[in-house]
Amino acid sequence: MIPGAQPLLLVGAGKMGGAMLDRWLERGLDPGDVTILDPYLEGDRWAECAKLGIATARSVNEASDRGYKIMVLAVKPQSMAEALKQLPPLATGDTTIVSIAAGIRLATLEAGFPKGQPIVRAMPNTPAQVGMSMTVAFPNARVTSENRGVVDFLLASIGKLAWVDDEALIDAVTAVSGSGPAYVFLLAECLADAAREAGLPGALSDLLARQTVAGAGALLSESPLTPAVLRKNVTSPGGTTQAALEVLMADDGLRPLLVRAVAAAKKRSIELG
Repeated sequence: MIPGAQPLLLVGAGKMGGAMLDRWLERGLDPGDVTILDPYLEGDRWAECAKLGIATARSVNEASDRGYKIMVLAVKPQSMAEALKQLPPLATGDTTIVSIAAGIRLATLEAGFPKGQPIVRAMPNTPAQVGMSMTVAFPNARVTSENRGVVDFLLASIGKLAWVDDEALIDAVTAVSGSGPAYVFLLAECLADAAREAGLPGALSDLLARQTVAGAGALLSESPLTPAVLRKNVTSPGGTTQAALEVLMADDGLRPLLVRAVAAAKKRSIELG
């Protein structure tokens, strides 16, 4: 049971929206209290929703006005302008709007809804699919402690949640944790490619890379030690790990590369707004 979240309108049920919904249902959200508004909802997902008793709509005209307590905007940033033209009639003064669209500012969201609408801008990431999201949220001035409590429960149910008191931080958050899973997946790809170059068979290379990244991530999640200490614990003086780290930690190695990558993602987040 997720108190205060019923009824809930999910606008966009793609990878992120769908992952969030799956976790909410696991946490006890009644499917009958959910409406999905998504013109691109695939046939299999549509049939699954019908089986669960989740109401679905492909347009605002098809979506029933149910006095929604929560409206989650899980649309792509490029689609937000069109969404904001159509969605306000489905919101009441008691509806809390939660947007997970990268780069879209609270000012833009506030301009799209009636004055005084409680709105939360949030940035989760795709590990929400396995309940391991890292989400950061920022509320506007209209969000009450009660509104925040409901949103807190929803977002914490998909992983870890942190609130910030400066919206400008969300662009950097987007660049680090929002986009971050892709950096880790790229690391796994590159590690598998390096394994092949070292002479290992393809299937074994993929297995070693995948399990090494997954295992290291699980250890990092469970251990109280810092990443630096965990790294040092693997590194014997003069050993194989040190030889590799001398390459990765060179002046032109991984650290400055990631700094540039995060800066580029932050810049793009600002541009999207």
